[in-house]
Amino acid sequence: MKKFHFCRSTVFIGLLVFVPAFLFSCVEQKNSQTDDLVGAWKGNVQFTTGAFAEIKDFEFMYVFNSGGTMTESSNYDGVPPTPPAYGIWRKIGEKEYEAHYEFYWNIVPTSYEELVKASGITNTGYEILREKINLSDDGRSYPSTIKFILFDKTGKQTISNEEGTVETKRMVF
Repeated sequence: MKKFHFCRSTVFIGLLVFVPAFLFSCVEQKNSQTDDLVGAWKGNVQFTTGAFAEIKDFEFMYVFNSGGTMTESSNYDGVPPTPPAYGIWRKIGEKEYEAHYEFYWNIVPTSYEELVKASGITNTGYEILREKINLSDDGRSYPSTIKFILFDKTGKQTISNEEGTVETKRMVF
């Protein structure tokens, strides 16, 4: 009887060790590398082609969220009044990411009469921005290349593939 009790105890203890180990090994492990971009960032943008190339003090602030969504705002969102850009991002390689985000493009009426007639500031289309991001080894900065395409409110492309570069730093306390 003691031998049977010993065997049963050994099997029970073995199951207590084996089952949790097996279940733990089956759980999907989160890869921390995919979250390296998550956080708030501030960058200097310099377009090299197109109308934005004249702007020398362009800055973007970004928030990359876990799960692949993002928000971007610039120091020129008030000229004309323009909402922030919303978009998505994903990892495409070791320390390499891409972002795709869009915002609505507005035009300010030239006179008070036009403002009243239009019942406010009018939407004239939207812009798509795409960035290729290369995160630094320490995860505190990244350079990127940026392209934008402008569409009017009917969806007709009016500007294509204006290009630039971005130098960005992670926001920290």
